[in-house]
Amino acid sequence: MSSVKLPLKLHLLFSLDYFLTKACRRSNGTVNRRLHNLFDLKTSPSKTPRKGVSISDTIINSSTNLWFRLYTPHSTNNEEKRNLPIIIYFHGGGFAFFSASSIVYDIWCRRLSNELQAVIVSVNYRLAPEHKFPSQYEDGFEALKFLDENFDRLSINANPGLCFLAGDSAGGNLAHHVSVKAGELTFSKLKIIGLIAIQPFFGGEERTEADFLHSKAPIMTLHFTDWYWKMFLPDGSDRDHPAANVFGHKSSTDISQVEFPETLLLMGGFDMLKNWQRRSFQDTLCL
Repeated sequence: MSSVKLPLKLHLLFSLDYFLTKACRRSNGTVNRRLHNLFDLKTSPSKTPRKGVSISDTIINSSTNLWFRLYTPHSTNNEEKRNLPIIIYFHGGGFAFFSASSIVYDIWCRRLSNELQAVIVSVNYRLAPEHKFPSQYEDGFEALKFLDENFDRLSINANPGLCFLAGDSAGGNLAHHVSVKAGELTFSKLKIIGLIAIQPFFGGEERTEADFLHSKAPIMTLHFTDWYWKMFLPDGSDRDHPAANVFGHKSSTDISQVEFPETLLLMGGFDMLKNWQRRSFQDTLCL
């Protein structure tokens, strides 16, 4: 097992996140929501631009608390705005934590919108274990269909033909599966031209070299990943379920049969899941 040496400030932040998240995970596979909400600070939308970006919320399905937060940059003229790309973003958190209004993701999506000059659609989806697989995938695809069917009415000042799906960790997993589903259909407005998978949360029953080498890396441990999969997957399933083992199992989807977008995979050097990520995207660009 390797020792991860980080700057002191970053090490303290990671350690704090580790212990707070650990405190919210119960051994019976449930989450202490009340405790988590104490430190999962939320932000409100603001149409008055902050740091060059305006923010608004749109409800998709109130019965499932499905909505998205829209980030629009303001440093371009109207003609340029019509050609801005759209990034539909799914937050991480092991399918169990955070939301589109969590301050950490609000800061991140605002930065993406401003620096990339892109419209960001940050989707708020249902969380496990209250809502297990496939609830999150259903929410992600429903958000995609809603945007396609209501694009003109929503007045999103961007180019629907330049649409990317993106996400980190569990959000990267979600973006992958939504991309597979989207490849089976033809949309009237949206054209998915790329997938940005940031350290996507993939796995399987097999223990890889990185599983052992980085089993006690900051934030994510082997015990944590096993807990997340058990909490998310259907009862009785193992980690070779196609939601986790996306390409390496006989029941996994063959993406050669669908219009799967070009993919950019970003991997972390100390990420214990990097072997699964590389294995899942043999023909993609890895950073």
